[in-house]
Amino acid sequence: MSRIATRTCPLCEALCGLELTLEDDKVVKVRGDRNDPFSKGFICPKGASFGKLDNDPNRLAAPLVDGVETSWDEAFAETGRSLRRVIEQYGPNAVGVYLGNPSAHSVAGALYGSAIIRGIGTRNVFSASTSDQMPKHVAVGYLFGDPVAIPVPDLDRTGYLLILGANPLESNGSICSAPNFPGRLKAIRARGGRVTVVDPRRTRTAELADEHVPIRPGGDAWFLFSLVDALLSEGLAKPRHDVANLERLRALAAEFSPEDTAALTGVPAETTRRIARELAEAESAAVYGRIGTCTQEFGTLASWLIEVLNILTGNLDRPGGAMFPKAAHSFGRRTRPYRTGRWHSRVRGLPEANGELPVAALAEEIETEGEGQIRALITIGGNPVLSAPGGDRIGRALENLEFMVSVDPYLNETTAHAHVVLPPPPHTRSPHYDVALLSFTVQNYARYSPPVVPLGDRPSESEIAARIAGEILGVTPEQLDETVIQATLKKAGREDLRAELGPPNAETRLDMMVRLGPYGLTLDELVGGKVIGPLEPRLAEVLVLDKIDICPEPFAEDVQRMRASRRTDGFVLIGRRHLRSNNSWMHQIGGLTGGTNTCTLRLHPDDAAELGIAPGARVKVASRTGAVEVEAEPHDEIMRGVVSLPHGWGHARPGTRLGIPAERAGVSANTLTDESTIDVLSGNAVFNGVPVTVTPVG
Repeated sequence: MSRIATRTCPLCEALCGLELTLEDDKVVKVRGDRNDPFSKGFICPKGASFGKLDNDPNRLAAPLVDGVETSWDEAFAETGRSLRRVIEQYGPNAVGVYLGNPSAHSVAGALYGSAIIRGIGTRNVFSASTSDQMPKHVAVGYLFGDPVAIPVPDLDRTGYLLILGANPLESNGSICSAPNFPGRLKAIRARGGRVTVVDPRRTRTAELADEHVPIRPGGDAWFLFSLVDALLSEGLAKPRHDVANLERLRALAAEFSPEDTAALTGVPAETTRRIARELAEAESAAVYGRIGTCTQEFGTLASWLIEVLNILTGNLDRPGGAMFPKAAHSFGRRTRPYRTGRWHSRVRGLPEANGELPVAALAEEIETEGEGQIRALITIGGNPVLSAPGGDRIGRALENLEFMVSVDPYLNETTAHAHVVLPPPPHTRSPHYDVALLSFTVQNYARYSPPVVPLGDRPSESEIAARIAGEILGVTPEQLDETVIQATLKKAGREDLRAELGPPNAETRLDMMVRLGPYGLTLDELVGGKVIGPLEPRLAEVLVLDKIDICPEPFAEDVQRMRASRRTDGFVLIGRRHLRSNNSWMHQIGGLTGGTNTCTLRLHPDDAAELGIAPGARVKVASRTGAVEVEAEPHDEIMRGVVSLPHGWGHARPGTRLGIPAERAGVSANTLTDESTIDVLSGNAVFNGVPVTVTPVG
């Protein structure tokens, strides 16, 4: 029997609504939910393939213990026994936790990840954040005092948008949840606005824009400093908010005039000065930078300077500028100013940020003997062997763990090393509410999606995570949830609300969070989606400091490192985003691979001609850490001296059950990335601007 159900797409940050046609609880057709008030029917190829992902025969249907299917009770018992043994024998820091990107999109990751970490008591916590956006958190943490107070561009009202290191036509946006990003960019131009893209590649986003400005990879902080200098030296700055340390910023920026940085960035001085004037003169403007600006050696400085531009042009916290969304589940307020380095990694002494250590330190913390050595690892929805720097080394290190448990639907390049694999159910059987991403929407919006297919006799993803925490703490999932509910209501002074809530579980906790939120809604009111309204000025609500610290001392000190580090010779490697894949997964789904979504090395045709490399020829790409052989794809979209490999490939490894043909396996770019090089302020990995050599094979 056929029926229609709707839900939020969980596959990226755009939060699009899906309309599913099901027959006997199997998804047979997917299209955009035209009744969703935020996405209005927009859908991308990943969302259109939701049914194929949900029905993928390569998904694990039962838990594995040492590669053999077993019962859920035995899998949880083995997990508990092994984790308790390691903790008792070596201490809590002997257990590491890695949280992958999908955990940020799941109810389980948002509600139970911290319970697992606190239950263990470990400081060896790693996540995809230090392969992605940690510079954003550190930048706003020191600017405003709150690491999650990340402003987003008010796309629907801005008149000028400057985009750096982002390709939202293929990523669908990131830390800026906006369904139909292409349509929103076109709307800016249609109302007489302007879009400028700064990127080493002429991406699809750059092609749609009014202007594409090529930049040498890793040069963003120099370019941004030059924009700041132009604004200050030409008297164009007009901040609307009281700021501290403006003169310190002025003195630093004076060292990076557009004329001084042109040779390093590849951006002509006259172009830089013109863009600074356009930002200053626009009726409203926003500067938006994403993964390309984060995953470089000075990612935090670049992320900081992006917000500095929004502040100096008077566009912070105003319509059409960079604004702070207000999620339906937001409640409480941070009261203590932000800082990093509350503890450090054991081997290299790398500082903590947001309660995490850099994933670039994961392998060495497993390999290096001594007190605090990681001997057991929990991974939740992650594949660091392909997605983290020096991934090959991580793969070798995982072989030496005493115990590893993974929560993941696939036996992939990382989970193939696990002693226990606990597969969550398909998305149709899971509730969905994007706790993290609904805090970064370009309109104040929220949507809750109940399961559309019965769970059956397997535990939900939330129950799996709660059972892991419970095995360590000696409590049931129900006891864990009730403890959190009671403590939260007491802190909010709303113990009376308990009578209106349901039994202790993940959905009840979500309902409580929404009821305690700023709009006083219920979870039921968010089924189908609700646009609460446009973004509104609210800096006073999010600012923890007495005033914005426009030039924090740790950032000023890191400029010394920046001065001495630039190189302009040789090839450098950057990543490449594909609309039809998501990091290290979805390459097994038919219809999402092929065409442009293949693992090739793109380089400028003139560079290829000088090296004697023909289209389709095999080339060797080598760095300090390793080498790969891959097919060359000369393309004039990329600037000279730059080569590009897509992220998350390299599937030809033993022990996996992904169903990816060898001819589609590709190579891992993280064989080439260097875990010894990080953004010092945030610990973020460096994936862009990696020095490499390129030579023909044969």
